[in-house]
Amino acid sequence: MITELRKRTITGWLMLPMLLAATIFLGYVLVHFIRAATRTPPGVTPTGAIWGIVLTGLGLVILMILWSGLFTLQPNEGAVLLLFGSYKGTVRHAGFHWANPFYQKTKISLRTRNFNTDKLKVNDQRGNPTEIAAVVVWRVHDTAQAAFEVDDYVNYVHIQSEAALRHLASRYPYDSTSENEISLRGSMDEVSRALQGELQERLSKAGVIVEEARLSHLAYAPEIAGAMLRRQQAEAIIAARKRIVEGAVGMVEMALEKLEERKTVVLDDERKAAMVSNLLVVLCSEQAAQPIVNTGTLYA
Repeated sequence: MITELRKRTITGWLMLPMLLAATIFLGYVLVHFIRAATRTPPGVTPTGAIWGIVLTGLGLVILMILWSGLFTLQPNEGAVLLLFGSYKGTVRHAGFHWANPFYQKTKISLRTRNFNTDKLKVNDQRGNPTEIAAVVVWRVHDTAQAAFEVDDYVNYVHIQSEAALRHLASRYPYDSTSENEISLRGSMDEVSRALQGELQERLSKAGVIVEEARLSHLAYAPEIAGAMLRRQQAEAIIAARKRIVEGAVGMVEMALEKLEERKTVVLDDERKAAMVSNLLVVLCSEQAAQPIVNTGTLYA
């Protein structure tokens, strides 16, 4: 695997005045030889002037090639240098640079980027069709791997992100059925860390670091959304009823204990059963209870 090699260059501010001075000088010499050639008497071949023009023109061509070695880099930008197909290094520091003019320079942004994946329809761990999407924050860490290990590192990041998201959604259920079970909806932090870890493993060969990955959209697919909503409502009603019954039983036990402790009234088992039944009906009923006054006794 190719890894990044840092490359130092000559500052462009040093080469710029030298190239300017050489260009002006050779331009002046070229004009001088051209004038000398035009002033030669008829019938005389200006051999010296012609050779001067040729050599000066060749020098100007070389200078034009040297001028192409100047380039600039913005902050958080790198330039990958290739010489006839061979990787020579990466320039990372921002500024005005000069390097071998035969280097092929490919600039790569080192800035942090983010994108939102498309909404994907994936079956969760229980086979329920689910719509899911994520936000991925990433940046290039190794320019050599980004340039040479994959064909198009930006497209590679997008495709691998969708693949990792599909795999993640199939590993967890949409909703948990127990307290310690990790689910897509109830364990966002754990799921996000798992997604980031899987993405980093997939994208490391492209020289990319995943700084953050979080779910941005999560919902049941439209074809089962209604049924799942009714299921969630039923589960919520059952859970609420369970809490109500637990509270009512506790209140009834407390009432019986207080009555026995203070000896307000002595109840036999049958009267206790009737009292418990009446209290549970009052406490667990959804509507206000309508009391019925009994003027007789339970044994009449």
